[in-house]
Amino acid sequence: MTKPTDDDLTGQAELLPGLVRARARGNAPARKAVEIAEVDPVAQVLVDLPLAHLDRPFDYAVPQAMADTAVPGARVKVRFAGQDVDAFVVGRVAASDHTGRLQPLRRVVSAEPVLSPVIAALSDQVARRYAGSRADVLRLAVPPRHATTEKQPSEPAPMPAVKDHETAARSWAADTHGAGYVEALAGGRSPRAVWSTAPGTDWPTRLAQVVAATYASGRGSIVCVPDGKDVARVDAALSVVLGVGHHVTLTADSGPAARYRDFLSVSRGARRIVVGTRAAVFAPVHDLGLLVIWDDGDDLYAEPRAPYPHTREVLLMRAEAEGAGVLVGGFARTVEAEYLLTTGWAAEILPTRRTLRDGLTVAITGATDRELERDPMARSTRFPALAFDTIRAALAEGPVLVQTPRAGYAA
Repeated sequence: MTKPTDDDLTGQAELLPGLVRARARGNAPARKAVEIAEVDPVAQVLVDLPLAHLDRPFDYAVPQAMADTAVPGARVKVRFAGQDVDAFVVGRVAASDHTGRLQPLRRVVSAEPVLSPVIAALSDQVARRYAGSRADVLRLAVPPRHATTEKQPSEPAPMPAVKDHETAARSWAADTHGAGYVEALAGGRSPRAVWSTAPGTDWPTRLAQVVAATYASGRGSIVCVPDGKDVARVDAALSVVLGVGHHVTLTADSGPAARYRDFLSVSRGARRIVVGTRAAVFAPVHDLGLLVIWDDGDDLYAEPRAPYPHTREVLLMRAEAEGAGVLVGGFARTVEAEYLLTTGWAAEILPTRRTLRDGLTVAITGATDRELERDPMARSTRFPALAFDTIRAALAEGPVLVQTPRAGYAA
């Protein structure tokens, strides 16, 4: 029987399309072999897929053309399950345990090492703690790439001004063990404390002082606060205590370009002080010496996205892993903060009795018959005149708390 020619197959393309395609593939030239890197030719890659059984590093071959750019922490593209997916390089090794042929990396998206080894290990710990995947945690830790911003160099921080730590120590001396805490940070140690703040305390300035003491020892700090208003207050306090240009703020409201620029300045080591909301706890600060969380009972610290980590718990895990100091502060102490004291993990910083008396005034109105004689309508009015006068006079010195046993029939 005569075999069909190429012209016969071409004429029957509409009848036999599968046969023509198969013949075309059979005649296609073989794919050119990829030259593999000579040094550490295997890249351990963490794919961006939030599936539990894929939450582990996979080995890929490093082409020679990517040998200098596929560094640990870099963003890459890999072929996975028949499609190109995003991934992070978490390591480079000389050999792989896989017995078969390794797929090469598709391309290096960015040679910028945005995932530091410390944050990679922390993401694994957080994922295990909250029964999630590292891919979900890394979406919280590493902001989306902004290519234009990445090409710009990060300006180095200015020379720090010489600060008098005795001033900070005197300010913290209003609290028991406060001055010793500041001196320990300035001396390069890593104390851990729960700070019960006195009413009326200028807490942003006090936090800026402990950050400055840590900075003087050559180490960085992270300050986590509940919302953008608190970030602005601590930002202003740091600008006064340390000067402008020594810290960055990391919030979602900054915008993709500004947020990525500030993130890169921290990742590259140009800045070592970070103030921000809940995601700031993952900031890759170099030489981390202090982790601060203010008002840890605020529900804004509970991440609404999987795996739902709490900022306080991530902060404590990171402090334990890196040997950094901790300050958990607030006007009210949470159950979790009390547990840190009960177990001895942290020490207690309390305002002295005199500080409390100076910062707090208690006024009771309408408690005597004499007051009722002076204001006979006090029984029927919703707001006695003496209470109004007391509030008006106290507002000249600071905030006033008005407490009533019930809401009443009218607002």
